[in-house]
Amino acid sequence: MMPRVLESPPGALPILAWAREVPPGAVKQLQHIASQPYVVEHVAAMPDVHVAQGVAVGTVFATERTVVPGALGGDLGCGVSAHRFAFPAASLGRADLERLLSAIARRVPVGDAVHRGAGLSLPPELQAASLSTHRLQKDWERLAPRHLATLGGGNHFLELDRDAGGDLWLLIHTGSRGVGGAIASHHLRVAAAVGEGSLPGLRTDSPEGAACLADIAWACRFARANRDVLAALAVEVLAEALGCEPGASVDVHHNYVAEEAHLGRVLLVHRKGAVGLEEGQKGLIPGSMGTASYVVEGRGEARAFRSCSHGAGRVLTRSEARARIRPAALEQALRRVVFDQGRVEDLVEEAPAAYRDIAEVLEDEAELVTPVLRLTPIAVLKG
Repeated sequence: MMPRVLESPPGALPILAWAREVPPGAVKQLQHIASQPYVVEHVAAMPDVHVAQGVAVGTVFATERTVVPGALGGDLGCGVSAHRFAFPAASLGRADLERLLSAIARRVPVGDAVHRGAGLSLPPELQAASLSTHRLQKDWERLAPRHLATLGGGNHFLELDRDAGGDLWLLIHTGSRGVGGAIASHHLRVAAAVGEGSLPGLRTDSPEGAACLADIAWACRFARANRDVLAALAVEVLAEALGCEPGASVDVHHNYVAEEAHLGRVLLVHRKGAVGLEEGQKGLIPGSMGTASYVVEGRGEARAFRSCSHGAGRVLTRSEARARIRPAALEQALRRVVFDQGRVEDLVEEAPAAYRDIAEVLEDEAELVTPVLRLTPIAVLKG
């Protein structure tokens, strides 16, 4: 679909939405961003746009010399990775999948759980981390080893899928955990004290703005390492049980800021719940725990700042999902998917009915991405 132009307040920049429906609350949040003094060109809304704290999920905008910590979400660097195995997924029965999921769950802390004691050794690329304040450095040293290779809660997941050719896939959705949370909270406080705009931004030629960009970069490195080490733990289980090793892999962030060339100049593109893909670059758009995910290729749409959705997008808040979706309905929706049925009452928050139809989302962003592979979930470990 062509983008719709949403109504902007007087003096604000245009808002382009690749979504057939934008919730009224999200429209207000997009209008707020479009009114900020540091935003340039226009604001783009992805097909999965929905209300969130401060800034709607699915918001993309650019600045010239300003970083806006409140526009990225608390889970900096959150994203999805996928790993393909040349193994026939159909050969795995329900009992096999239950054993695999249990074995992975024993290795991977989920929810609020972290690694005990001193935690894990950090990979070499994280050992020289240098955060902008003594407090943040101490937070890193305390949290990073214990939060590395942990899934977290909410909509984070580790899942086994099959593609149309029958191959097995491993998908992981998680981010920077407590490390990113500490960094985000600190720079939110700094921006509130010295930033410009009613959603405060920090000039990147100021010490505060430069420190914010540097710390966010460390959070994103940690988030990617978190997915990598989680994948390594899960791959060990799969290799032991099935005798297979992964081949192709894809990894994308969806809460981050990046310096990129757009519309003839270098800009700082902010993406909250959105993925940046160059033309032809592969990305991932997950559905829900009962619906398909997709490997996609970017189409380089300039008006979207070469972005796409980060998933299906919620249509029910967590409290609405708890009120409206019965556990029995979730069990029915997941009848072909292995999951922890002992948690069914908690998992109604993540039921397929709480999310948009992923097929509609892909239709809405036909200008932004081309679907390459459909991945059907067969076993899901939720955070």
